[in-house]
Amino acid sequence: MIHDIIIKSGYVIDPEQNTIEMKEIGVRNGLFVAPNEIISENETYIDAEGCYVSPGFIDMHVHIFTGYTELGIDADRVGIEQGVTTVVDAGSTGYLDYAAFKRKVIEPSQTEVLSFLNISRKGLTSSLSELANLEDLMSMEEAKEIFDKELSIVGLKARMSGSVVKNSGIKPLEHARMLADCLNVPIMVHIGNPPPNLQEIFPLLYKGDIVTHAFHGKKHGILNAEGNLIPEALDALKRGVLFDIGHGTSSFSYETLMKFREQYDNPFTTSTDLYIKNYQKPVCSLMNTMSKLLELGVPLIEIVKSVTLGAANALGASDIGTFAQGTKADITIFKLIEQPTILLDSEGVELEAKQILKPYMVLRNGKVVYHDESTNSKRARDNR
Repeated sequence: MIHDIIIKSGYVIDPEQNTIEMKEIGVRNGLFVAPNEIISENETYIDAEGCYVSPGFIDMHVHIFTGYTELGIDADRVGIEQGVTTVVDAGSTGYLDYAAFKRKVIEPSQTEVLSFLNISRKGLTSSLSELANLEDLMSMEEAKEIFDKELSIVGLKARMSGSVVKNSGIKPLEHARMLADCLNVPIMVHIGNPPPNLQEIFPLLYKGDIVTHAFHGKKHGILNAEGNLIPEALDALKRGVLFDIGHGTSSFSYETLMKFREQYDNPFTTSTDLYIKNYQKPVCSLMNTMSKLLELGVPLIEIVKSVTLGAANALGASDIGTFAQGTKADITIFKLIEQPTILLDSEGVELEAKQILKPYMVLRNGKVVYHDESTNSKRARDNR
């Protein structure tokens, strides 16, 4: 049986065309189609009047391994309930516990769940210093086995800060580089307080690798005292290394991001590093993080691109983050609401926002999985 949907009257944000315009979106049996292909008499209309319509949002840095790590938060709580269709767990699990992660998180969640696999076999299940013991590093044989088997793993995660590596220095990242080169997958690298220093980290990163927490406000970050990128960071960007926000409890500074944007036009991705302890503040949600960028003057089209097409490209995913015909119809419908709000960065700096983004409806594979009926937008209706 054919199941047709037309989303109408909304402002469609198309990250591939760099456009925001009022037009219709067509869905047939869970895939995007041209609206003029839908000619059945029993199509369902979704009225998005007063809303923006986007490919499904992607949060490429969360921690959702509940029950196994101290960080874990429910995937749907930070996913579809916040207007996000795909979340990517960033290293909560390693080789040893991936089967449990798949059973407990991926399979029961309505939100699509992908993952960066921790290069430590134990992931974050036993401690937050998972790279202190080099004997815990995943072997090449283990890496080949699990990447061949599990399609939801999109890359490797290496948390390269002093509290994580202890006396291991740069060696875990050197090991991750060896694995990534063999597997042909990206590395997501967490940066924070040294050691190791960024001057050691950046030279090991290649095109397609991702630096999360790129815009933290700690010492020894990507900017020097004059507010310019350190040479190693600039060289990394030129090689095609991607910077990601990865907000987190202590890893996003308004000042750092704005100094970066004043001088460099390189795109970045927007993610939250959401986990159970920062869900209330300062992070709250992906749309809350996006609202911060909007108040800082980042154009809405650029922000949406950073959580759709930009994120999808970083993950090597061609079937999400786009309205391309024939791809799966994951859709985020949201509102920009006039609501004075104090928004905090990780340094405690307050931003007085005039408006914030709020989720209205989420579709996964062409089916409505979340609908906030408290807003004033009209409900979806059947045309029969």
